[in-house]
Amino acid sequence: METNQLQDLSAYHQLVSDFFKWPASKEEWEQYRLTDDQVNFFQEHGYLAGIKFLEEWQVDQLNHDLIRMMDPNLPDHTLFHQFFSNASTDPDSVLFHALGAWRITPGFHDILWNPAFVMAASQLLGNRAVRFWHDQLFCKPAKHGGVVAWHQDYSYWTRTIPMQHLTCWVALDDATTENGCMYYVPKSHNWGLLQKPELAGEMEGLMEFLTEEQNAAFHPVPIELKKGYGTFHHPLLVHGSYENRSDRSRRAFVLNMFADGTVSDTEQTLMPGTPAIPKGESISGQFFPLLIDPETELAV
Repeated sequence: METNQLQDLSAYHQLVSDFFKWPASKEEWEQYRLTDDQVNFFQEHGYLAGIKFLEEWQVDQLNHDLIRMMDPNLPDHTLFHQFFSNASTDPDSVLFHALGAWRITPGFHDILWNPAFVMAASQLLGNRAVRFWHDQLFCKPAKHGGVVAWHQDYSYWTRTIPMQHLTCWVALDDATTENGCMYYVPKSHNWGLLQKPELAGEMEGLMEFLTEEQNAAFHPVPIELKKGYGTFHHPLLVHGSYENRSDRSRRAFVLNMFADGTVSDTEQTLMPGTPAIPKGESISGQFFPLLIDPETELAV
């Protein structure tokens, strides 16, 4: 399938290229299974880092696609749910942010069905069937890449209930403290739902909403990653990333998901450009595909 073909790949709910090989048996799935220690670490700390998702050739292909998709003049952009050449409130500090890349190129489509991703996601959601929520591209150019303010993902997703969500962040460049890697606040997923700040606004905007105890426990840890590696984090885990002042870019994609059975809590559209799902109905359909059902896949 050609990457320059203007076709909405959200119509396909399976691999459309040879980017990955879908396991054919329970035994083939086992190589992707997280250990009990990894699952326990996630439950205690709210995140799990250092998981390899991509080979170098796959990273190269995705970066090739990404450079093309960042061009705001491409006709493909009608398929993005949102597209911001700069989502930052500071015009001198750039944060490229877009939602909907899975609809545009086979590589960004097929990362939704990466066996290493879907297997781990199911485990971290309690061995549940996993449904896609939305993707994100985050790019911080060298020298002037902007911040992503401290936040909790679910504070932007309350139109979907119950809270049974999960986020996966994957580096397309080596992510370091110098070029704006992710920071997590361990165990902050136990703090409950906080007020939401402006995502690309002031880095410390969330702090005014924290209690004295939460401020005292606010000890962010940097999550440095080699390209092709990623993390999972809980929907209430506080996280963010500082600006990129290095001479290297910091590119990444994010896959957000929820356990199958999550319902719409609004009569409005859940994502721009998609049909509304009536309040109280389970979320499904073209734009929210099922990624894995362990009862089906692991019973083979």
